[in-house]
Amino acid sequence: MESLTPPAFRRALLRWFDRSRRAMPWRDDPQPYKVWISEVMLQQTQVATVRPYFNRFLDRFPDVAALASADLQDVLTIWQGLGYYSRARSLHRAARHLMTERNGELPRRAEEWEQLPGIGPYAAGAIVSISFGDVVPAVDGNVIRVFTRLLGIRADSTTPTVRRELTDCVAGLIAPRRAGDFNQAVMELGALVCKPRNPACEACPLQRWCVAHAKGLTAAIPHRPRRKPVPHMDVAACVIRRGPKILIARRRPDQMLGGLWEFPGGKQEPGETLEQTAGREIDEEIGITIRVRSKLGAIPHAFSHFKMTLHVFDCTPVRGRARAVTVDAIRWVTVSELRDYPFPAADLKIVEWLEDAR
Repeated sequence: MESLTPPAFRRALLRWFDRSRRAMPWRDDPQPYKVWISEVMLQQTQVATVRPYFNRFLDRFPDVAALASADLQDVLTIWQGLGYYSRARSLHRAARHLMTERNGELPRRAEEWEQLPGIGPYAAGAIVSISFGDVVPAVDGNVIRVFTRLLGIRADSTTPTVRRELTDCVAGLIAPRRAGDFNQAVMELGALVCKPRNPACEACPLQRWCVAHAKGLTAAIPHRPRRKPVPHMDVAACVIRRGPKILIARRRPDQMLGGLWEFPGGKQEPGETLEQTAGREIDEEIGITIRVRSKLGAIPHAFSHFKMTLHVFDCTPVRGRARAVTVDAIRWVTVSELRDYPFPAADLKIVEWLEDAR
Protein backbone atom coordinates (compact mmCIF):
# COMPACT_ATOMS: atom_id res chain seq x y z
CA MET A 1 0.00 0.00 0.00
CA GLU A 2 1.41 3.39 -1.00
CA SER A 3 1.89 6.35 1.28
CA LEU A 4 -0.79 8.95 0.72
CA THR A 5 0.61 12.11 -0.87
CA PRO A 6 -1.83 14.94 -1.66
CA PRO A 7 -0.72 15.68 -5.26
CA ALA A 8 -0.90 12.05 -6.40
CA PHE A 9 -4.17 11.52 -4.52
CA ARG A 10 -5.79 14.58 -6.12
CA ARG A 11 -4.64 13.61 -9.62
CA ALA A 12 -6.01 10.08 -9.32
CA LEU A 13 -9.34 11.22 -7.90
CA LEU A 14 -9.92 14.08 -10.35
CA ARG A 15 -8.90 12.03 -13.39
CA TRP A 16 -11.45 9.44 -12.39
CA PHE A 17 -14.08 12.14 -11.83
CA ASP A 18 -13.44 13.72 -15.22
CA ARG A 19 -14.10 10.35 -16.84
CA SER A 20 -16.93 9.11 -14.66
CA ARG A 21 -18.93 12.14 -13.50
CA ARG A 22 -22.65 11.96 -14.10
CA ALA A 23 -24.36 14.79 -15.93
CA MET A 24 -26.65 16.70 -13.56
CA PRO A 25 -28.50 19.96 -14.24
CA TRP A 26 -27.01 21.68 -11.18
CA ARG A 27 -23.55 20.32 -11.96
CA ASP A 28 -23.62 21.33 -15.62
CA ASP A 29 -24.56 24.91 -14.68
CA PRO A 30 -23.27 25.45 -11.11
CA GLN A 31 -24.91 28.77 -10.34
CA PRO A 32 -25.16 29.36 -6.57
CA TYR A 33 -28.97 29.31 -6.51
CA LYS A 34 -29.12 26.03 -8.42
CA VAL A 35 -26.43 24.43 -6.29
CA TRP A 36 -28.24 25.54 -3.12
CA ILE A 37 -31.55 24.05 -4.23
CA SER A 38 -29.88 20.81 -5.34
CA GLU A 39 -27.93 20.36 -2.11
CA VAL A 40 -31.07 20.78 -0.01
CA MET A 41 -33.01 18.35 -2.21
CA LEU A 42 -30.20 15.79 -2.13
CA GLN A 43 -30.22 15.54 1.66
CA GLN A 44 -31.18 11.91 2.39
CA THR A 45 -32.48 11.58 -1.19
CA GLN A 46 -30.95 9.88 -4.24
CA VAL A 47 -29.93 11.77 -7.37
CA ALA A 48 -32.37 9.87 -9.60
CA THR A 49 -35.27 10.90 -7.38
CA VAL A 50 -34.18 14.54 -7.21
CA ARG A 51 -33.71 15.22 -10.95
CA PRO A 52 -37.37 15.71 -11.96
CA TYR A 53 -38.18 17.63 -8.78
CA PHE A 54 -35.21 19.94 -9.32
CA ASN A 55 -36.28 20.75 -12.87
CA ARG A 56 -39.89 21.42 -11.85
CA PHE A 57 -38.78 23.53 -8.91
CA LEU A 58 -36.49 25.68 -11.08
CA ASP A 59 -39.20 26.09 -13.70
CA ARG A 60 -41.59 27.38 -11.03
CA PHE A 61 -39.07 29.29 -8.88
CA PRO A 62 -36.15 30.26 -11.17
CA ASP A 63 -34.44 32.56 -8.66
CA VAL A 64 -34.44 33.57 -5.02
CA ALA A 65 -36.90 36.40 -5.63
CA ALA A 66 -39.47 34.04 -7.16
CA LEU A 67 -39.05 31.59 -4.29
CA ALA A 68 -39.34 34.30 -1.64
CA SER A 69 -42.48 35.80 -3.15
CA ALA A 70 -44.24 32.44 -3.50
CA ASP A 71 -46.86 31.22 -1.08
CA LEU A 72 -45.59 28.36 1.08
CA GLN A 73 -48.45 26.20 -0.16
CA ASP A 74 -47.15 26.56 -3.73
CA VAL A 75 -43.66 25.55 -2.59
CA LEU A 76 -45.00 22.51 -0.75
CA THR A 77 -47.08 21.52 -3.76
CA ILE A 78 -44.02 21.50 -6.04
CA TRP A 79 -42.11 19.58 -3.36
CA GLN A 80 -44.96 17.07 -2.91
CA GLY A 81 -43.68 13.49 -2.96
CA LEU A 82 -40.02 14.35 -2.32
CA GLY A 83 -40.42 13.94 1.45
CA TYR A 84 -38.67 15.60 4.40
CA TYR A 85 -40.88 18.64 3.96
CA SER A 86 -39.02 20.67 6.55
CA ARG A 87 -36.42 21.17 3.80
CA ALA A 88 -38.97 22.99 1.64
CA ARG A 89 -40.10 25.16 4.54
CA SER A 90 -36.48 26.02 5.35
CA LEU A 91 -35.77 26.94 1.72
CA HIS A 92 -38.76 29.26 1.71
CA ARG A 93 -37.77 30.93 4.99
CA ALA A 94 -34.17 31.31 3.81
CA ALA A 95 -35.26 32.89 0.52
CA ARG A 96 -37.41 35.43 2.34
CA HIS A 97 -34.55 36.22 4.69
CA LEU A 98 -32.18 36.73 1.75
CA MET A 99 -34.60 39.11 0.05
CA THR A 100 -35.25 41.06 3.25
CA GLU A 101 -31.72 41.22 4.64
CA ARG A 102 -29.52 40.99 1.54
CA ASN A 103 -31.75 42.23 -1.29
CA GLY A 104 -31.61 38.75 -2.82
CA GLU A 105 -27.82 38.48 -2.87
CA LEU A 106 -26.60 34.97 -2.05
CA PRO A 107 -23.75 34.59 0.46
CA ARG A 108 -20.22 33.82 -0.70
CA ARG A 109 -18.81 32.47 2.56
CA ALA A 110 -19.62 29.15 4.21
CA GLU A 111 -20.13 30.82 7.59
CA GLU A 112 -22.83 33.06 6.12
CA TRP A 113 -24.62 30.12 4.51
CA GLU A 114 -24.70 28.32 7.85
CA GLN A 115 -26.76 31.18 9.29
CA LEU A 116 -29.63 30.32 6.94
CA PRO A 117 -32.41 27.85 7.84
CA GLY A 118 -31.70 24.28 6.81
CA ILE A 119 -28.00 24.79 6.02
CA GLY A 120 -25.34 22.93 7.98
CA PRO A 121 -21.55 22.65 7.52
CA TYR A 122 -21.80 20.08 4.74
CA ALA A 123 -24.27 22.02 2.57
CA ALA A 124 -22.43 25.29 3.18
CA GLY A 125 -19.13 23.73 2.14
CA ALA A 126 -20.64 22.15 -0.94
CA ILE A 127 -22.32 25.39 -2.08
CA VAL A 128 -19.29 27.65 -1.75
CA SER A 129 -16.79 25.15 -3.14
CA ILE A 130 -18.91 24.22 -6.17
CA SER A 131 -20.25 27.71 -6.89
CA PHE A 132 -17.26 29.88 -5.99
CA GLY A 133 -14.29 27.52 -5.85
CA ASP A 134 -13.70 28.18 -2.14
CA VAL A 135 -11.33 25.65 -0.58
CA VAL A 136 -13.81 24.34 1.99
CA PRO A 137 -14.48 20.64 2.72
CA ALA A 138 -17.96 19.17 2.30
CA VAL A 139 -18.35 16.04 4.42
CA ASP A 140 -21.54 14.02 3.88
CA GLY A 141 -22.33 10.33 4.32
CA ASN A 142 -20.55 9.34 1.11
CA VAL A 143 -17.42 11.25 2.10
CA ILE A 144 -17.46 9.69 5.58
CA ARG A 145 -17.64 6.21 4.05
CA VAL A 146 -14.82 6.87 1.57
CA PHE A 147 -12.45 8.38 4.12
CA THR A 148 -13.12 6.01 7.02
CA ARG A 149 -12.20 3.18 4.65
CA LEU A 150 -9.19 5.02 3.27
CA LEU A 151 -7.86 5.72 6.75
CA GLY A 152 -8.99 2.41 8.25
CA ILE A 153 -11.00 4.14 10.99
CA ARG A 154 -12.91 1.50 12.94
CA ALA A 155 -14.34 3.84 15.59
CA ASP A 156 -18.00 4.86 15.51
CA SER A 157 -18.29 7.06 12.41
CA THR A 158 -21.27 8.96 13.82
CA THR A 159 -19.30 10.62 16.64
CA PRO A 160 -18.20 14.28 16.49
CA THR A 161 -14.59 13.22 17.10
CA VAL A 162 -14.45 11.02 14.01
CA ARG A 163 -16.27 13.61 11.93
CA ARG A 164 -13.73 16.29 12.93
CA GLU A 165 -10.86 13.95 12.06
CA LEU A 166 -12.35 13.27 8.64
CA THR A 167 -13.08 16.94 7.99
CA ASP A 168 -9.49 17.84 8.84
CA CYS A 169 -8.22 15.10 6.54
CA VAL A 170 -10.39 16.27 3.62
CA ALA A 171 -9.33 19.88 4.24
CA GLY A 172 -5.69 18.86 3.95
CA LEU A 173 -6.20 17.00 0.69
CA ILE A 174 -8.67 19.21 -1.17
CA ALA A 175 -7.40 20.47 -4.52
CA PRO A 176 -6.93 24.27 -4.22
CA ARG A 177 -7.72 24.97 -7.88
CA ARG A 178 -10.58 22.49 -8.18
CA ALA A 179 -12.14 22.51 -4.74
CA GLY A 180 -15.70 22.03 -5.97
CA ASP A 181 -14.72 19.20 -8.30
CA PHE A 182 -12.72 17.56 -5.51
CA ASN A 183 -15.70 17.58 -3.14
CA GLN A 184 -18.04 16.32 -5.83
CA ALA A 185 -15.53 13.65 -6.85
CA VAL A 186 -15.40 12.15 -3.36
CA MET A 187 -19.21 12.19 -3.15
CA GLU A 188 -19.46 10.62 -6.60
CA LEU A 189 -16.94 7.95 -5.66
CA GLY A 190 -19.01 7.07 -2.61
CA ALA A 191 -22.19 6.89 -4.68
CA LEU A 192 -20.82 4.89 -7.62
CA VAL A 193 -17.84 2.88 -6.36
CA CYS A 194 -17.28 2.95 -2.59
CA LYS A 195 -20.82 1.81 -1.86
CA PRO A 196 -22.09 0.78 1.57
CA ARG A 197 -22.30 -2.86 0.49
CA ASN A 198 -20.15 -4.68 -2.05
CA PRO A 199 -17.92 -1.74 -3.00
CA ALA A 200 -16.32 -1.98 -6.45
CA CYS A 201 -12.75 -1.78 -5.14
CA GLU A 202 -11.29 -2.97 -8.44
CA ALA A 203 -12.66 0.20 -10.09
CA CYS A 204 -11.54 2.58 -7.35
CA PRO A 205 -8.88 5.15 -8.28
CA LEU A 206 -7.87 5.38 -4.61
CA GLN A 207 -7.41 1.64 -4.00
CA ARG A 208 -3.64 1.83 -3.57
CA TRP A 209 -4.05 4.14 -0.54
CA CYS A 210 -7.01 2.37 1.07
CA VAL A 211 -6.33 0.75 4.45
CA ALA A 212 -9.72 -1.01 4.54
CA HIS A 213 -9.09 -2.65 1.16
CA ALA A 214 -5.56 -3.71 2.12
CA LYS A 215 -6.75 -5.27 5.38
CA GLY A 216 -10.02 -6.72 4.10
CA LEU A 217 -12.13 -4.43 6.26
CA THR A 218 -14.44 -2.79 3.73
CA ALA A 219 -17.46 -4.69 5.07
CA ALA A 220 -16.71 -3.56 8.65
CA ILE A 221 -16.03 0.11 7.86
CA PRO A 222 -17.62 2.54 8.45
CA HIS A 223 -18.72 1.31 11.84
CA ARG A 224 -22.08 2.50 13.09
CA PRO A 225 -23.87 1.53 16.30
CA ARG A 226 -26.66 -0.96 15.90
CA ARG A 227 -29.93 0.80 15.23
CA LYS A 228 -32.73 0.57 17.75
CA PRO A 229 -35.90 -1.17 16.58
CA VAL A 230 -38.10 1.21 14.61
CA PRO A 231 -41.43 1.79 16.41
CA HIS A 232 -44.71 1.19 14.61
CA MET A 233 -48.03 2.94 15.11
CA ASP A 234 -51.53 2.47 13.75
CA VAL A 235 -53.21 5.66 12.55
CA ALA A 236 -56.81 6.31 11.54
CA ALA A 237 -57.53 8.64 8.62
CA CYS A 238 -61.06 9.76 7.82
CA VAL A 239 -62.59 10.50 4.44
CA ILE A 240 -65.52 12.60 5.69
CA ARG A 241 -68.13 13.16 2.99
CA ARG A 242 -70.79 15.85 2.80
CA GLY A 243 -72.58 15.48 -0.52
CA PRO A 244 -69.97 15.75 -3.29
CA LYS A 245 -67.38 17.30 -0.98
CA ILE A 246 -64.73 15.82 1.33
CA LEU A 247 -63.19 17.42 4.40
CA ILE A 248 -59.43 17.96 4.45
CA ALA A 249 -57.32 19.59 7.18
CA ARG A 250 -54.00 21.41 7.13
CA ARG A 251 -51.39 20.45 9.71
CA ARG A 252 -50.06 23.18 11.98
CA PRO A 253 -46.67 24.67 11.02
CA ASP A 254 -45.07 23.39 14.25
CA GLN A 255 -46.07 19.78 13.57
CA MET A 256 -44.30 17.11 11.57
CA LEU A 257 -45.38 17.60 7.93
CA GLY A 258 -46.50 21.07 8.93
CA GLY A 259 -48.31 23.03 6.23
CA LEU A 260 -49.43 19.92 4.35
CA TRP A 261 -53.05 18.88 3.98
CA GLU A 262 -54.36 15.51 5.11
CA PHE A 263 -57.46 13.46 5.66
CA PRO A 264 -57.90 14.14 9.38
CA GLY A 265 -57.35 11.51 12.03
CA GLY A 266 -54.62 10.39 14.37
CA LYS A 267 -52.76 7.73 16.30
CA GLN A 268 -54.57 4.83 17.93
CA GLU A 269 -54.38 4.89 21.73
CA PRO A 270 -54.21 1.76 23.91
CA GLY A 271 -57.56 0.04 24.35
CA GLU A 272 -59.21 1.75 21.37
CA THR A 273 -60.56 0.18 18.25
CA LEU A 274 -59.50 2.03 15.11
CA GLU A 275 -63.10 3.15 14.60
CA GLN A 276 -63.04 4.67 18.09
CA THR A 277 -59.73 6.35 17.26
CA ALA A 278 -61.33 7.89 14.18
CA GLY A 279 -64.26 9.28 16.16
CA ARG A 280 -62.13 10.66 18.99
CA GLU A 281 -59.58 12.31 16.72
CA ILE A 282 -62.21 14.02 14.56
CA ASP A 283 -64.00 15.33 17.64
CA GLU A 284 -60.70 16.72 18.98
CA GLU A 285 -59.41 18.14 15.70
CA ILE A 286 -62.55 19.25 13.86
CA GLY A 287 -65.20 19.46 16.61
CA ILE A 288 -67.78 17.17 15.00
CA THR A 289 -69.19 13.73 15.62
CA ILE A 290 -68.87 11.26 12.74
CA ARG A 291 -70.22 7.86 11.82
CA VAL A 292 -67.80 5.37 10.34
CA ARG A 293 -69.49 3.68 7.40
CA SER A 294 -66.75 1.37 6.13
CA LYS A 295 -63.03 0.82 5.91
CA LEU A 296 -61.53 1.78 2.56
CA GLY A 297 -58.15 0.12 3.11
CA ALA A 298 -54.78 0.32 4.85
CA ILE A 299 -51.59 2.02 3.70
CA PRO A 300 -48.19 1.05 5.16
CA HIS A 301 -45.70 3.91 5.24
CA ALA A 302 -42.21 4.41 6.67
CA PHE A 303 -40.70 7.62 7.97
CA SER A 304 -37.08 8.07 9.00
CA HIS A 305 -37.74 7.29 12.67
CA PHE A 306 -40.96 5.25 12.76
CA LYS A 307 -43.34 3.17 10.67
CA MET A 308 -47.09 3.46 10.50
CA THR A 309 -50.11 1.80 8.99
CA LEU A 310 -52.70 4.33 7.89
CA HIS A 311 -56.18 2.82 8.23
CA VAL A 312 -58.60 4.73 6.01
CA PHE A 313 -62.29 5.00 6.87
CA ASP A 314 -65.23 6.31 4.88
CA CYS A 315 -67.20 8.56 7.24
CA THR A 316 -70.15 10.92 7.39
CA PRO A 317 -70.74 13.82 9.84
CA VAL A 318 -73.73 13.39 12.17
CA ARG A 319 -73.48 16.30 14.61
CA GLY A 320 -71.66 19.60 15.05
CA ARG A 321 -70.13 22.26 12.81
CA ALA A 322 -66.72 21.50 11.36
CA ARG A 323 -64.05 23.99 12.38
CA ALA A 324 -60.28 24.10 12.88
CA VAL A 325 -59.92 23.19 16.56
CA THR A 326 -56.42 21.70 16.79
CA VAL A 327 -55.56 21.84 13.07
CA ASP A 328 -54.41 24.88 11.13
CA ALA A 329 -57.31 25.06 8.66
CA ILE A 330 -60.02 22.96 7.06
CA ARG A 331 -61.60 22.86 3.60
CA TRP A 332 -64.54 21.10 2.02
CA VAL A 333 -63.39 20.17 -1.49
CA THR A 334 -64.44 17.96 -4.37
CA VAL A 335 -62.34 15.01 -5.50
CA SER A 336 -61.25 16.93 -8.59
CA GLU A 337 -59.94 19.77 -6.37
CA LEU A 338 -57.74 17.57 -4.17
CA ARG A 339 -54.74 17.90 -6.48
CA ASP A 340 -54.70 21.64 -5.80
CA TYR A 341 -53.44 20.93 -2.27
CA PRO A 342 -50.10 19.50 -1.11
CA PHE A 343 -50.48 16.15 0.68
CA PRO A 344 -47.95 13.79 2.31
CA ALA A 345 -47.15 10.63 0.36
CA ALA A 346 -49.49 8.35 2.31
CA ASP A 347 -52.45 10.72 1.89
CA LEU A 348 -51.69 11.01 -1.82
CA LYS A 349 -52.52 7.32 -2.10
CA ILE A 350 -55.95 8.08 -0.63
CA VAL A 351 -56.35 10.81 -3.25
CA GLU A 352 -55.57 8.24 -5.93
CA TRP A 353 -58.16 5.84 -4.47
CA LEU A 354 -60.80 8.54 -4.53
CA GLU A 355 -59.94 9.53 -8.11
CA ASP A 356 -60.12 5.90 -9.25
CA ALA A 357 -63.51 5.49 -7.57
CA ARG A 358 -65.12 8.40 -9.42
